Amino acid sequence: MTQIASLTLYHNDDARPIIEAILADNPGVTVLNMPGAVKFDRDGSLVVNRVSVEERLGRAWDPQEIHLVLISMAGHLDEDDDQFTVSWKH
Repeated sequence: MTQIASLTLYHNDDARPIIEAILADNPGVTVLNMPGAVKFDRDGSLVVNRVSVEERLGRAWDPQEIHLVLISMAGHLDEDDDQFTVSWKH
C-alpha cells in the first residue's frame, strides 16, 4: 500500500513559484485548491526543486524559504541545498 505524501501551502504571491514548480516536477500530483491554501497529495513522495523554483522566481532561492509559506506536510522530510522532499520512502 502506497502512502500519500502531502504539502499544504498558503496560496499567495510568495508561494506561486513554488506551486508552479511542484506542478511541473511531480507528475500525477493531486491538487486541492482552498480559500487561502493549496494542498498537494502524491503517492510516495513530493519534491520541490530549487532550480525549478528559481526559474519561475527569477532569483536565487533557498529551499528553506518554503517554510515561510508552508502550512502542513505529511511524510518524512529530507532537505538539502537543492530540494525539499516529503516522502514515505526510507
